[in-house]
Amino acid sequence: MKKIKILLAVLLISFTAVAQEFSVNTSKSELKWTGKKVTGEHWGFIKLKDGSITLKNDKTLAGVFHIDMNSIDNKDLEDPEYNGKLVGHLKSDDFFGVAKFSIATLKITKSTPLKNNTTDVTGDLTIKGITHPVTFKAMKSETGYTASIKIDRTKYDIRYGSGKFFDSLGDNMIYDEFVLDINLFLE
Repeated sequence: MKKIKILLAVLLISFTAVAQEFSVNTSKSELKWTGKKVTGEHWGFIKLKDGSITLKNDKTLAGVFHIDMNSIDNKDLEDPEYNGKLVGHLKSDDFFGVAKFSIATLKITKSTPLKNNTTDVTGDLTIKGITHPVTFKAMKSETGYTASIKIDRTKYDIRYGSGKFFDSLGDNMIYDEFVLDINLFLE
């Protein structure tokens, strides 16, 4: 009887220690970008092409997310002409250069165990072929995870309108950081 209890305990520990891989539901997941300038802000969405995450004991072991930069849109400008101009400019070489760099990638490299449904995540973000580490807090929800990542665009050679690189911009200055608010649905 003692051997059976030990065997059951070993099986239970083994079962709970197995890593699980989840795919991202790209049609339900949202990535909202917000960029600010001296005179206001713009915001819109970018779609995930695909993504997956591997979890074990409430800790993220790995994850990779491919972002379709061609899908970037704007939701705050109602005039179709101005909206089209802004989206075209964001897709141009002044910003994301999507003709050459159509995919951005976030690769999770480590995380802390969940505490109060929150984890600290570190990953490598690649935009325009340039990779830099990012850190952020992610919160577990019933359907997946939410997070907000502040990104310094100048690290990815996106210098247009940056006060770091251009003088006398005045009201035309665009802040270097933009925010990516993420709502991931897992399957």
